[in-house]
Amino acid sequence: MSHPPEHPRQAIETVFRMESPRIIAGAARIVRDVGIAEELAQDALVAALEQWPRTGVPDNPGAWLTAAAKHRAVDLVRRRERYARKLAEVGRDLESAPPHLDATTDPDDIDDDLLRLVFTACHPVLSAEARVALTLRLLGGLTTAEIARAVLAPEPTVAQRIVRAKRTLAARGVPFEVPYGPDRERRLGSVLDVIYLVFNEGYAATAGDDWLRPALCEDALRLARVLAGLMPEESEVHGLAALLELQASRAAARTGPSGEPVLLADQSRARWNRMLIRRGFAALARAQGASGGALGPYALQAAIAACHAHAHTYEETDWQQIAALYGLLAARAPSPVVELNRAVAVSMAEGPAAGLALVDALAGEPALRDYHLLPSVRGDLLVRLGRAGEARGEFERAAGLARNERERELLRGRARGCG
Repeated sequence: MSHPPEHPRQAIETVFRMESPRIIAGAARIVRDVGIAEELAQDALVAALEQWPRTGVPDNPGAWLTAAAKHRAVDLVRRRERYARKLAEVGRDLESAPPHLDATTDPDDIDDDLLRLVFTACHPVLSAEARVALTLRLLGGLTTAEIARAVLAPEPTVAQRIVRAKRTLAARGVPFEVPYGPDRERRLGSVLDVIYLVFNEGYAATAGDDWLRPALCEDALRLARVLAGLMPEESEVHGLAALLELQASRAAARTGPSGEPVLLADQSRARWNRMLIRRGFAALARAQGASGGALGPYALQAAIAACHAHAHTYEETDWQQIAALYGLLAARAPSPVVELNRAVAVSMAEGPAAGLALVDALAGEPALRDYHLLPSVRGDLLVRLGRAGEARGEFERAAGLARNERERELLRGRARGCG
């Protein structure tokens, strides 16, 4: 044990936020119920809040919390089994067999609790929206507000989705497992979407004081790699892996000495991770080989990221190719955010006026009403057009909408730069 910290509660909350997905996943493997597993993880947190201020933060706090949750899970299962035996003694039959401490194995299964957690939360009994919300909560450790921001939905709606999803999984007796065969195919799209959203939250945090949350990026990247090994014939699995490898390669260059965000145009490409870039190129090649000539949305985004990785400097970027790829992506997976990104690419390929026309066409999109990057992009285009006064207003509006403090500071600085 270490000496008691000056602010143990802050240390406990930080550790729990980082480790909660693994804690929940480990408990869920025992109790076979993600809702109960989340409660057991919270019980472990309460135990830490009671003990660590007196005894000090353990050398491995994540392992301590995981062990505490698993001990409670084992106790719960044992109580259930004792109750089942008592019922049997008086001649009453249970409707279903009691849970067992030892998980059954399957030759096509994966020994990875986090991956089991993702596939369980992405079960077809849940709506697509509920799958995303529940998995971001359980795997990403995100708050309801952060999930609402990530999926562009109201907070009360997201909260209801999470509660109903946990109830549905429990009521339907959904097993805690990685499925195989047709069932795996049906859940794959949701699993890929969730892994991507978790990575994005780590890559550009929705709220808080930190621009990056590396632990989320690492979990998402690891899961994408595991899926790619599990499903080598699925183009989009490799496409997602390629996209995350290439995006993760820029992580070290995305923040400055004080943790402030560094825009793509200002990043030192010498700090980009060449090993991850090579892995991304290889995964993209596998996606192209398995696609039969028609790349899916993740593979197309990976191809866009590859264009950036191929350019030695920002000025050498092939924006014509990127704009064309965004056109394909908009046709394959249309969304206002994709259109906004396409507008940026078009502005670089054809000039800021062409990009501004596309951005202004998105002004009435309900999904982008509170999306801070819409006025941010518009402000950048106005700067390039020499309309600094208008640009300042757009950057100020963007800063007002942003919930990440680092990003807010960046936008305020850009507004001052127009002044």
